Amino acid sequence: MSELKITKDNFKKEVLESKLPVLLDFWAVWCGPCRMLAPVVEEIANEFAGQVKVGKVNVDEEPELSEMFSVMSIPMLVVIKNGKIVNTSIGYKPKEDVAALLDL
Repeated sequence: MSELKITKDNFKKEVLESKLPVLLDFWAVWCGPCRMLAPVVEEIANEFAGQVKVGKVNVDEEPELSEMFSVMSIPMLVVIKNGKIVNTSIGYKPKEDVAALLDL
């Protein structure tokens, strides 16, 4: 399973109603650390396919979602289980640390 583009239109269905834990990656095209984190997030999406859903939220395209999560710095990772935030992380993290956020 690859990463999903999360928008305000599919947020409820893909994130809040997800049976799987969801890893949201808040990012922007112009953000250097976001580009460094992107391959890590992609690896997580592939390695844990079927165990976790991975969504990407472009903060420039989705200001409502950025505001909903009080995003002040990017990259920001948010783990959501059963519609509730259970973990967050700001800045670049190696794959092991991102996997640990998911608690799988």
